[in-house]
Amino acid sequence: MNGLAADGVALARSVAERAAKDALRCDVLVCPPATILNRIAEAMRGTKVAVGGQDCHAKASGAHTGDLSAPMVRDTGATFVIVGHSERRTDHGETDAMVRAKAEAARAAGLTPIVCIGETTAQRDGGETLQVLTRQIKGSVPPGLSGAEVVIAYEPVWAIGTGRTPTVAEIQEAHAHIHSELIGHSGERAADVRVLYGGSLNAGNAKAILAVPGVNGGLIGGASLKADDFLVIASSCP
Repeated sequence: MNGLAADGVALARSVAERAAKDALRCDVLVCPPATILNRIAEAMRGTKVAVGGQDCHAKASGAHTGDLSAPMVRDTGATFVIVGHSERRTDHGETDAMVRAKAEAARAAGLTPIVCIGETTAQRDGGETLQVLTRQIKGSVPPGLSGAEVVIAYEPVWAIGTGRTPTVAEIQEAHAHIHSELIGHSGERAADVRVLYGGSLNAGNAKAILAVPGVNGGLIGGASLKADDFLVIASSCP
């Protein structure tokens, strides 16, 4: 929930210009607030930067005041949408079943869902990380999808804005588990599903984290609000 129209469009254009000049080795996606989603999608047309929404409703239409359906998000020009972000799960009580319904709605509308999963501080400290990830994959991710149809974002909630960062070994363990569970959930079609890391990834730690086996990119929070920081992360992709 950051950015008015002028600042948001300027930020996105700066990212697009730098991405074109720097010959980045990764795909770049920006997911602005819904109020400026259409304007940024228009500004990014013809660039190498894709655009996505931050959420969508599970229904295609209806009496759901204040919500946006997946077809509405697609109609802006967006091609991705985030579902099940930790803040949506916490602030709005979204369950795995709700997240899966949103992901299915996104696919039906021609969007690629970015399904977020991750454990809380209590779950991490209680040694439940892998069990939580397994449960969330089974409950939140529609089965049978390939890497062209879904993206997973691992968000260790305990590492977001807390100053705590997982070790390389902890990140590798979590991502290896997620990749394995995705294949168990959807078969070999899921072998190429990208799993992004999204726990306080920033310009200072990006190179080390993005080099971890099984980490296929990042879901960037606060560091995405400055083009310079965002592009440092993007240029850190191996």
